[in-house]
Amino acid sequence: MTTDFDKLLPTLERIASALERMAPPARTQNDLSAADAFVWQAENSYLQPVRNVNRIDIDLLQGIGQQKEILYNNTKRFTDGLPANNALLWGARGTGKSSIVKAMHAKINAETPAALALVEIHREDIPSLPTLLHILQESGRKTVLFCDDLSFDLHDESYKSLKAVLEGGVEGRPKNVIFYATSNRRHLMARDMIENERSTAINPSEAVEEKVSLSDRFGLWLGFHNISQDIYFEIIEGYAKEFNLDIPTEELHARAKEWTVTRGSRSGRVAWQFIQEIAGELGKSID
Repeated sequence: MTTDFDKLLPTLERIASALERMAPPARTQNDLSAADAFVWQAENSYLQPVRNVNRIDIDLLQGIGQQKEILYNNTKRFTDGLPANNALLWGARGTGKSSIVKAMHAKINAETPAALALVEIHREDIPSLPTLLHILQESGRKTVLFCDDLSFDLHDESYKSLKAVLEGGVEGRPKNVIFYATSNRRHLMARDMIENERSTAINPSEAVEEKVSLSDRFGLWLGFHNISQDIYFEIIEGYAKEFNLDIPTEELHARAKEWTVTRGSRSGRVAWQFIQEIAGELGKSID
């Protein structure tokens, strides 16, 4: 005998199914031991593990020996539980700023496996820093928090979140986290933005100081500049030797020089793109 409840059951099941689809997915548990590198997904507060980091061996990074030494010493002190500084790596495009951070992370972990996590946060997710730092602090694992190509535009207020975190906030930066950022701008602001602040503010010096002082929160500044042709050739030769690219040195130099003309610049990035071209021609893998 069919009851009223039996008649209602299909309708109730459809309602329950619809509610399940509408409900937000369960938050995935963050596990800092799942990998050595992660990308922060702010929309669901999740650290996405990265199994294979896109990086270059630190010994192949030429022309930035001083920067490598300084950043290594700072990172090693942090890993060893000693005082260390947040670092701002600034300068010309393609000069190895982001490459050195990823390579340094690999070097530290090669010396002491799993000693250090690397977490990348995208520029647009800076406002979510407090949530991310809470997760990292709870994990207890030593972590380099990395933001590539950090800069701020006119009327962008998200820099205030970063200022409070780097230094001066109630909680400040967790002891197990250090912040490394790269930027084409030494003060993280375009020059015309600084001039605009000076010309329109009631108190120009205070308006500029408010934003420029963000870079002061980085105790370590490392400059990266355009490289000479000799250094460019050293980088090319290092890559060619590493990947067994059988091409005479004179021809390698001539073609490398021609490549810079077509690209309109000379940098580590341009050198790597040239090597990819040569390796492809020779049928050699450089993975």
